[in-house]
Amino acid sequence: MRNELRLGILGATGMVGQQYIKLLADHPWFKVSRIVGKKSAGMSFKDAAEWVGEYDPPASIMDMKVDGANPESQGADLFVSCLPTDGAKELEPLYARLYPTFSDASAYRMEDDVPLIIPEVNAEQGRLIERQKRSRNWMGFLVTGPNCTSIGLNMTLKPLDDEFKIRKVIVSTMQAVSGAGYPGVPSLSIIDNVIPYIKDEEDKVAIESNKILGKFVGGRVEPAGLAVSAMCHRVATIDGHMESVYIETEKPVSVNDASQALRDFTGLPQSLKLPTAPEKPIIVREEPDRPQVRKDKNAGTVPGMSTVVGRIRPGLDNHSLKYTLLSHNTIRGAAGNTILTAELFYKQGWMNL
Repeated sequence: MRNELRLGILGATGMVGQQYIKLLADHPWFKVSRIVGKKSAGMSFKDAAEWVGEYDPPASIMDMKVDGANPESQGADLFVSCLPTDGAKELEPLYARLYPTFSDASAYRMEDDVPLIIPEVNAEQGRLIERQKRSRNWMGFLVTGPNCTSIGLNMTLKPLDDEFKIRKVIVSTMQAVSGAGYPGVPSLSIIDNVIPYIKDEEDKVAIESNKILGKFVGGRVEPAGLAVSAMCHRVATIDGHMESVYIETEKPVSVNDASQALRDFTGLPQSLKLPTAPEKPIIVREEPDRPQVRKDKNAGTVPGMSTVVGRIRPGLDNHSLKYTLLSHNTIRGAAGNTILTAELFYKQGWMNL
């Protein structure tokens, strides 16, 4: 392994891009060497980005010039993308043709040769890039991360599905305004309000969950076949998506057994000790009023990378269960998950496949 890889960011001036800047500031493997934008091309990053939050980025980043998209002349060892959907649809294949490219965007998540990765949950699906590179004749490849709501949900579904075999999921979400980007939802629309609609979100949760939890067989992903119903709401919190989940299982499930399965869950990032991997990807709280956004959104040994679960209780019978989860939507739900995926590919040697 090389000591340091040059990393470029596509679309770094938004809220998720700013999380990339923060999470990569002292990264032991990746160094931000290039920032690519469209409207901000030619500007310094400090003039292009409306910085949100308390973190003060280093001068080396703030003084960096934002480049226009020109993949042939923008050499790096890998790129991460937090472009809006239309921009991702246009630019990500151009970069993936030449470089390993890891994306938060939704444009290519459901392509059958594009991995949709939560590293602890379905790392084996990363091998899809072998078929992708052959069929598209690419030197690089494209890997995507799921929707921010899907990530928190499927982090918890994985150990429960492994242990009890889930057949139905009903989830109601309370999603922070940062999920809409910046400036996002107008203040007079969200203050003192809850909006029971987020465009395309409910369909994404259902469709993506079946790909994430599907089986990797013969170079393809067989969908899991879960019945998933989502109801998504925008609420007046800044960061942290809370989700109330009801599951039905094929095998009997108890509160104690489910709690233990969630506590014991780890994945490849933990065994490989990847830099952005939390020691515990799932933290179970016993208090009756946890998780809470203010208290738990930055949970974990890598702040914001652990999903917090609480209020685990029986469902309608011994084949059902209810619980509440909280996931930091711009860290674990976006930039942190993508960085962790890039670390996994690098450590596993998949960058060179």
